[in-house]
Amino acid sequence: MSEIPHSIGKYRVLEEVGRGATATVYKVDSPDDPEPLAVKLVRFQDKARDEAKWNRRLLKLLKAEQAVVSRLDHPNIVRIHEVVTEPDQAYVVMEYFPGESLERYCSFERLLPIHRTIGIVFKCCMALDHAYRQGVVHRDIKPANILVDENDNVKITDFGLALNINKKVETDSTFIMGVGSPAYMSPEQIKGYPLNQKTDLYSLGVVLFHLLTGRLPFRAANPAQLIYKIINADPPLVSQLNPDMPELMNTVLRKALEKDLYSRYRNGAEFAKDLSAVRYKIVVDDDGPQDTTRFATLRKLAFFTEFDDVELWEVLRTSTWRSVGARTTLIRERDADQRFGVVVAGEVELSVEGRRVQRLGPGEVFGELAWLDTIDHRHPLSAVAVAPTTYIEINPAALALATEEVLELFRRLLATTVARRLARVAREVARHCEPAVIGDLTATGGLDLQILDD
Repeated sequence: MSEIPHSIGKYRVLEEVGRGATATVYKVDSPDDPEPLAVKLVRFQDKARDEAKWNRRLLKLLKAEQAVVSRLDHPNIVRIHEVVTEPDQAYVVMEYFPGESLERYCSFERLLPIHRTIGIVFKCCMALDHAYRQGVVHRDIKPANILVDENDNVKITDFGLALNINKKVETDSTFIMGVGSPAYMSPEQIKGYPLNQKTDLYSLGVVLFHLLTGRLPFRAANPAQLIYKIINADPPLVSQLNPDMPELMNTVLRKALEKDLYSRYRNGAEFAKDLSAVRYKIVVDDDGPQDTTRFATLRKLAFFTEFDDVELWEVLRTSTWRSVGARTTLIRERDADQRFGVVVAGEVELSVEGRRVQRLGPGEVFGELAWLDTIDHRHPLSAVAVAPTTYIEINPAALALATEEVLELFRRLLATTVARRLARVAREVARHCEPAVIGDLTATGGLDLQILDD
């Protein structure tokens, strides 16, 4: 093993966190950022002509990575800060994420519970949907490029194929045309056809199949047989390999793994929505008592009075149930984070610059202003749990995949909440202001107003 460098550029190396054939990833301290970062260091070799050729290609792809990922800003995509090239090495500075790749959970003895797998892939769908809207196709979706931590937070890495830096086209049989890994590649990718977002959704379908069953949908003794099966054979039904699987999952995977582009999912949002339906069925069939209790709890809250039962179940599917201790900061003012919450039990205090504005109890919403603000998306208020508090957290990325009916209810109820709070604030401010001018006429009282000439 080579010696760990003391520093890379201006970054102080803390520890090694990953190693491949041509790249090593280190956790580092930055003089400009209080949070640790990760640096992927690539050392060039030019002992032979083909090595020099690979180095040039690698350098080109590293630069492409920065150009592609700079367009992406999503909580489930690893952020790239900069790419630095030097004569004998290059390094990529990126967000540090203390997770492991999904490869860990692809073996049968380590399969995750079905609902957790669905939640992880759901987040990947949202990330790929965001990337597609930015004109980016990953082209190498596979478990090794999807990181997950113990809380099922998800990050997709190596966007723009910038890249599989541990693979060499000339020597690695899992690399076709320099892009992608055959076991997870779509039929059109193998054939060298033009690609769009549907190729990533196919690959994500293969990942989902692998995570649910512990095996790939297509297996073969050699690459040629594997490619033939991907292009011509139908995958087995996932319920045949995992008897606990809801029948609806067969339908979802069949559509994700469609060889016909026109029959496959059109975008990540559509894929995610069908996964939500499967997750909902699991909630009803397997976790009924717990989630029925939560449903009944939400049903009693004033905020959800206008939601019918189907819409309330949809809220449960697209939100996160959280419990925190007293004095826990839930939202910090000026943060560009559009999540908001509804208090289920406990008490939340809103403040500005350390001064209390208001306290909220069960059924009241907090953090909604950043979501309603379509320009800055920043929280003007901090929110802190005064006592042990339970609340549901709504993530706008998940809410965007909800039905239009649920979205419209949230828009209307949040707008009404803000209007009423502003009215209360206006009344409070008025107590400390000068007397107002009393008008003689009103424009809305049915009186005819006369326009006086100067």
